[in-house]
This record gives sequence, structure tokens and C-alpha cells, in this order.
Amino acid sequence: MNSYSVIASRNPNNKKKKVVFIMGATGTGKTKLSIDMATRFSGEIVNSDKIQVYKGLDIATNKATEAERGGVPHYLLGFLEDPEEDFTVQDFCHHALMAISRIIANGHIPIVVGGSNTYIEALIEDPRIKFRANFDCCFIWMDVSLPVLYKHVGKRIDKMVDRGLVEELRGMFVLEKEAVDYTSGIRRAIGAPEMDLYFRVEDRIEDEGIKKLLLNAAIQDMKDNTCKLVNSQLGKIQRLRNQLGWKIHRIDATCVYEEGYDKLEVEDAWKKKVLKPSLGIVVSENATHLLGLFRGKFIELCTVESMQSDICLWAADIYEDVLSNEHARP
Repeated sequence: MNSYSVIASRNPNNKKKKVVFIMGATGTGKTKLSIDMATRFSGEIVNSDKIQVYKGLDIATNKATEAERGGVPHYLLGFLEDPEEDFTVQDFCHHALMAISRIIANGHIPIVVGGSNTYIEALIEDPRIKFRANFDCCFIWMDVSLPVLYKHVGKRIDKMVDRGLVEELRGMFVLEKEAVDYTSGIRRAIGAPEMDLYFRVEDRIEDEGIKKLLLNAAIQDMKDNTCKLVNSQLGKIQRLRNQLGWKIHRIDATCVYEEGYDKLEVEDAWKKKVLKPSLGIVVSENATHLLGLFRGKFIELCTVESMQSDICLWAADIYEDVLSNEHARP
């Protein structure tokens, strides 16, 4: 038995345990959803972003801060010390399976989140791993209308610049090398190759106006390449769904990122349009019938296609009620 099979088969009750996957293009809110769900489902998070596995470039890679993580354990996040180490698909599968096994042993739900769909596909489809034979997979796809998302990621980069993105990237730049390899390791991060020319010439340019133009051009390249990344990620998700037949639940989070709403309205939209449906999907997925006995009332709802959305919302309402009652107990 290979190492993958050994790890994947560590299930003492020989019963499939649920593993939640949160997918989507960059900037759609995957990280926030994973943390919100983890706090409600007693979950722990496994990072599946191929750049966030490296230590460093926290702004450029948009890692969740300690405060944002809210005490939720995270695995495979910033754990690689060598910025030039090649973290292969096989490396990811090995480490992800170990993390999932540990989370389940803790009695918690593994939530795998990140934008590197190649990693996820390998984990699920590798015949040596037999992931589906060992785990109950639940796939959630965070989606945002492209015009809205393009504008959002552009503004996000502007905020990253305000937080010190350029200075952070400068610390990773190696001036002594004529050609830096931006095809492997952490330097694949968007921002690193785009800033190369600016860092090489900034000290030679005395005209601050020209220097500013070069910097703005590099920042615009970051925005353009982020939009290209969005398109690539969406294409891969569509292929997994349409060609490989993955049952992926789409959550439309467009309303959260549209302009014209205040902070409270955005938070309300997040809870109603993103979080609650996502909670319901995890609760209700794979059921032919949802049977429950709550407060003395027997409820049966058939999961036909036309009722799926209502069932998800119903299941989330039930879950929140149970959670509230547990918290209210002395």
C-alpha cells in the first residue's frame, strides 16, 4: 500500500467523513467563508493555494492575518521556509492528506480552501489516493460577476499597495542576479515579476515623475495579470464541473462586492446570500430526504432539484437554531 493509501485509509469507523472544499477565483471571499464556516462547524482549515504555502509575502499573497483567522487552526499556510523550494502536486497531496487525517482525528471537519485547482483535482482524481472512496466530498464554488470581480481585485491591489506591498516585494528582490527565476517557488506570486523592472531601475532615475509612471505601470500589470488569473481559475472550475462531472455548488457572491452599499448592508448580504446557503449545502448535501425531529415536530422535505435552494436555507435555519439553543444552555 502506498503512502497516500495509508493516510487516506485512516478511518477507525470505516465510515466516510465529510471534507468541505471551498473553490473560486481570487478575490471572491473564499478565505472569509472558510473561517466563518469553520467557526460554526468546528472546522479546521487546509490551505490549497500554491503560493500561500510559503512563508513570507503575506500582503502579496493575501494571507489571512492571525486576527482574521479567529483562532481557527490552519494547515499548509506559510509553512515552507525555503522561498525557492518546489512544492509539487504530489507534495500537496501528501501534506493535505496528513492534515485532513489529523483534523478528523481531532473530531473536526476539514475545510480545504484555495485557488490552486490543479492541487484539488490531483487530490480528488489521483487513482492511488482514492479520495472519494474514503471521504464524503462537498464542493462549494464562490462566484462573482466578472465585471464586478475585475473592479474588486483592482481595488484590492490598491489597498495592498497602501499596506506596504511594494516594500514587501522589494525585500524579495535580488538585484545581484541579472535574471531572477519567476517560474518557481514564492516568486511566482503576482507582483514579484511585475515589479522586477521597476526595482532594477528605480535608483538610476532621478525624475520622480518618470519613476511614478514606471511604478504605476507595474501596479497596472499586477491588476491585468490578476484578471487573467481569475479567467484561468474559472476555466478550471468549469472543466471540473462540466467535463469531469464534479457536483459543485455555486454561490453567487456578486452582491457583496457591488458598489453603493454601506458596511452593515454588505455584512447582511454576506450572511444571507453567502454564509447561510453555504452552511445549508454542507448540512443537506447528499440527502435523498431530510428527516428531522425538532421541538417535537417531525419534518420531511424531499430534495428534488426545484427545492434544493429552499432545503439548503431550511437546513441552515435549523442549524442556527440548534446552535443558539446550545449556547443558551446554562
